[in-house]
Amino acid sequence: MTSTVIVTGAGGVGKTTLSAALGAAISERGHSTLVLTIDPAKRLADALGISDLGDTPVQIKGSDSMWAAMLDASASWEAIIHRYADPEVGKRLLANRYFQALADRFPAAQSYAAGERMAEYIETKRFDMIVVDTPPSGGGIDFYQAPAMANDLMSGKLLKWLTGSNLPGRGLLYRFTAKPMLRIADAALGGPMLSEVTDFLIDLRTMHDTISVRSRTIERYLRDADTIVATTADPTPMHETRRFFTELEGINIMPSGIMFNRKLPTEWIVAAESPIRNVEDSVLRAKAKTNLRSWASEARRQSDAAGELSARYHVPVYSVPWTTPSPQSLDALRTLVAHSGIIEDLAL
Repeated sequence: MTSTVIVTGAGGVGKTTLSAALGAAISERGHSTLVLTIDPAKRLADALGISDLGDTPVQIKGSDSMWAAMLDASASWEAIIHRYADPEVGKRLLANRYFQALADRFPAAQSYAAGERMAEYIETKRFDMIVVDTPPSGGGIDFYQAPAMANDLMSGKLLKWLTGSNLPGRGLLYRFTAKPMLRIADAALGGPMLSEVTDFLIDLRTMHDTISVRSRTIERYLRDADTIVATTADPTPMHETRRFFTELEGINIMPSGIMFNRKLPTEWIVAAESPIRNVEDSVLRAKAKTNLRSWASEARRQSDAAGELSARYHVPVYSVPWTTPSPQSLDALRTLVAHSGIIEDLAL
């Protein structure tokens, strides 16, 4: 059985590094683990010390049980077409510029392709654990909404109106040009372009049944996964975390926990109230005390923010310490989450 952890949250909170750290720590316990990133910045490759990361999983040097891959959205959509479309339909869709634009620009296209890819890896049962690093767009919400959005796209009212409820022949749309709107479109776009649009719409409709079934399967995998929301104490990530919990509740998904990244040690709060010893220079001692109190104030703010999230949502908050520079090796990644308690809580 393959378990799945989805790391999501606002952009800039370190989701990619945290995903890599989870993968490194889980694989160290002997579980075969795949870290799947959909971050186009390729930060995961840097964190794992590998120069090239693509759509095919590669084993991480220094680990017998950790692999990583980065989603290629275009390649994934091509695989989806080959998997779910009739061969002739698939050939036309892949050659159609409107479908190419859809795969590249449809807001949920990358997220749906990522969900499809995640589902494929779950079904192969090759890995004990899959850690998914979600894209920053929409705070990761698109990843969860994409299956329903793709299904709506395939079965939308506009698509049905244009193609008819019973999938008409290609010549039928041209009879619609008797209507003023489509007559104008035919004149403005020209026959060949209108024909290309027609082919695209009808071919797209033929995939509705299979995409609908697949979307429900992906949604089930998303509900079964452990969703971990990553955040920091900064105002924007905190706001996005609250929004994320609200919107996930609307699609019947409850996060399993929160990873509070870049957290300062709470020991600094106590240290700021203790006298500074072994510093004879009174001016230097005063400056050190002021500096320590500033950091203690920030540590207290972070602790209050973490406590507020825990009390509001009744889920574990896993503290991940602030480190500089960012981890650049497997050992450093494992250490990053070693004392957070999250590895012990994940269902393996």
